[in-house]
Amino acid sequence: MVAVFGSNAPVAGDAAYAQARAAGRKLAELGYAVANGGYGGTMAASARGAKDAGGRTIGVTCRIWSPEPNAFTDECVVTDTLAERVETLLRLGAAGYVVLPGGTGTLVELATAWELMGKGLMRPRPLVCLGGFWRPLVDMMTSVRANAGDIVTVVEPVDALDGCFPRHGGAR
Repeated sequence: MVAVFGSNAPVAGDAAYAQARAAGRKLAELGYAVANGGYGGTMAASARGAKDAGGRTIGVTCRIWSPEPNAFTDECVVTDTLAERVETLLRLGAAGYVVLPGGTGTLVELATAWELMGKGLMRPRPLVCLGGFWRPLVDMMTSVRANAGDIVTVVEPVDALDGCFPRHGGAR
């Protein structure tokens, strides 16, 4: 399973929504189930893309907001706190993570995965930022600690995910 992190803001018709939908589709085509935050925007789009390709989806929602997931979610995991939600998404992303453009919530997910792998507290796995949105952050962190860039990969377009996630015969 690959966890996809992204924003609640984009709607169908937005470029970010289309990118997220294509990413979900690509991951499902590669044989991965998709987990995400379970709400709208790029979370719904990545789940929709996975469903378009016959994939399985898990949404991780939180009681501090609405526990109801988007319509493209096969299974919903409801958490009690934001910290538990992030921890659950990190655990579910056993095959890695795709990070889409987003706000501070997406930044928390990216930074937590990055820090845990950087400190050896989590098994290394692909941590892929899709598109150029996060490139300035990755460049800045690499300027402070050269090996920080060894953990995060920035790729575009969506088809570049092929090089980050090997084809898997798993849960579709």
